[in-house]
Amino acid sequence: MNIRESLEQWEKEYLSPYAMLSMNSKGRMKPEEQCDIRPVFQRDRDRIIHSKSFRRLKDKTQVFLTPEGDHYRTRLTHTLEVSQNARTIAKALRLNEDLVEAIALGHDLGHTPFGHAGERALNRVCPYGFRHSEQSVRTVDILEKDGIGINLTHEVRDGILNHQTSGMPETLEGKIVRFSDKIAYIHHDMDDAIRGGILKESDVPREISKVIGYSCGQRLDHFIHDIVTTSWERDDIQMSPEVAEAMKKLRQFMFESVYQNPVAKSEEGKAENLIETLYEHYMQHIDKLPDFLFRLLETGEPLEKVVCDYIGSMTDRFAIAKYQEIYIPKTWHG
Repeated sequence: MNIRESLEQWEKEYLSPYAMLSMNSKGRMKPEEQCDIRPVFQRDRDRIIHSKSFRRLKDKTQVFLTPEGDHYRTRLTHTLEVSQNARTIAKALRLNEDLVEAIALGHDLGHTPFGHAGERALNRVCPYGFRHSEQSVRTVDILEKDGIGINLTHEVRDGILNHQTSGMPETLEGKIVRFSDKIAYIHHDMDDAIRGGILKESDVPREISKVIGYSCGQRLDHFIHDIVTTSWERDDIQMSPEVAEAMKKLRQFMFESVYQNPVAKSEEGKAENLIETLYEHYMQHIDKLPDFLFRLLETGEPLEKVVCDYIGSMTDRFAIAKYQEIYIPKTWHG
């Protein structure tokens, strides 16, 4: 028996009967030989960590555009916090930690520059629409490795596609990431808003604090404990009704106080205009697209989608640099 097979046997003997076992994966879109050391979901996690799209997350906005300070979250640190929350829950429930981690690390690979402002802009101008969850799957399927893709398993792709509130993953591990994403952004966006002087802890309505805690740390701890307790030895991942209602109210409070706050979001209109302008430019100048994206056009992919592939993959910094290169006059040197 090789190392992978012994690890698969350990999963079978130790993990919950509700866990997704590596040996039971529905497989990859393109069949390939198994690794002799790593089960399939561990292998997927490794592929995601080594991908270019994962590295680009460090220069993509989470919520606050160009904040002045070293400790505000980026899309990468958000992803790592989602992963840590999800792994804690999965380990406590004896579910597949490798699968949870792979989904969590890959869930935002297709996110745009400038956070949801960039996503709104591309969704508005592209006739096919644009959703970052779908783009994340497109990224791992066909955009990574210059058009080859990284050929992830069905379960990881399903969890990435369905990580938003509107989605419903097939596996409990995917459901954990779906909850963990929401917990992470509510937790760290509030922490960043307090750091930025947009909120004070005392602003959180008392009816919410009485249920889930009076600080960011207390609330994060309460959410995770509640999910573990409520989901224990059940074929589902849930919060208790009381905590789920408190979370819903806290999310609404965050939308009113932070996500729609004119101070925090004052630059988003500029970001959306920048993205829309780049979209129109590349629609008119397809020769400026990278070679591997140009090859996608030759396979029949719509131009609008391919332009979104290029702009959506950009970091904040690269998008600004491209805009300046195209539209801002350069200094002339005699």
